[in-house]
Amino acid sequence: MSTSIAIIGAGLGGLTLARVLHVHGIASTVYEAEASADARSQGGMLDIHDYNGQLALKDAGLFEAFERIIHVGGQASRVLDRRGKVLFDEPDDGTGGRPEVRRGDLRRILIEALPEGAICWGHKLAAACPLGDGRHTLSFEDGTTATADLVVGADGAWSKVRPLLSAAKPEYVGRVFIETYLFNSDVHHKPSAAAVGGGSLFALAPEKGIFAHREPEGVLHTYVALSKSQDWISSIDYARPKETLERVAKEFTGWAPALTALVTDGETDPVFRPIHALPADHRWKRVPGVTLVGDAAHLMAPSGEGANLAMFDGAELAKAIAASPGNLEAALTVYEKALFPRSAAAAAESGELLEVCFGAEAPQSLVDMFAGHEDGE
Repeated sequence: MSTSIAIIGAGLGGLTLARVLHVHGIASTVYEAEASADARSQGGMLDIHDYNGQLALKDAGLFEAFERIIHVGGQASRVLDRRGKVLFDEPDDGTGGRPEVRRGDLRRILIEALPEGAICWGHKLAAACPLGDGRHTLSFEDGTTATADLVVGADGAWSKVRPLLSAAKPEYVGRVFIETYLFNSDVHHKPSAAAVGGGSLFALAPEKGIFAHREPEGVLHTYVALSKSQDWISSIDYARPKETLERVAKEFTGWAPALTALVTDGETDPVFRPIHALPADHRWKRVPGVTLVGDAAHLMAPSGEGANLAMFDGAELAKAIAASPGNLEAALTVYEKALFPRSAAAAAESGELLEVCFGAEAPQSLVDMFAGHEDGE
């Protein structure tokens, strides 16, 4: 008898899981709340690491396709102080092991590598109910239902699957990122384009910072980081985007104009992203027929690892299932035994990176970290 595998969420983790299962001849169904692959923008650039994300793509048989979507030059990094002085500048020589790609392009090659009908779009999970013996009934908001021998929560921070395993809920970490974009920057925003350079910009001070990526076609994608209360976030009038950008920019009074222009000249309405995290040591007792991958399992503050970990989780789970035919519980035990320490280590590093970026020694602390990596420490 074949095993029915339901993957909740068509993000990078869920899609990688489905693809690596397919490579091993194992069918699965991905249930996604969004109506189609193009229902919304898929965010900015991702650096895909050679020790996890790239390994998952190799397991998926998609490494060559990945190489074709790399944004050449995107690995460049520079650190500036508030006056715009360059403290660290690392060009992209192609050996950094973390090439940049657009999230949307990466998601596309995963979607295209799945069999037709493997993804059920417009299926937002309402509830998952145990039936016994590890099986679950899935109820979707459109009124449809399905049953599965294995339910994998790949549904992100606010996972509907996680409560089957854990009572843990994401908590606000005290920082908010505000997202803005500048377009055709080399023509219309030359000082800011020059400040950002060819890859990633980190302009930092204690408790705040401006991060920016250069994307293809001269796009500058900025995340402004502030240490603010949830009450402050709630006080924002999102119906007044220009005033909101000016209010955010006031947090950077006295900073170099090329940096503050990344905020004040924003050409899209600002998007506020409060940062939440699960406990660093989040784990659960084995529950038959259900497990988690990606942010559903180990939500943490942004560190460059989130997408990589999600893809690696998906690939590792798929390989564990393939290695234990007919014994799902053995596969899940093997997967989770490796998942928990891996997740805890990454979450601890994420917390350390927050201190490096926003602690009392910023930006020098980040310069020292980058310099240590160059020296092989």
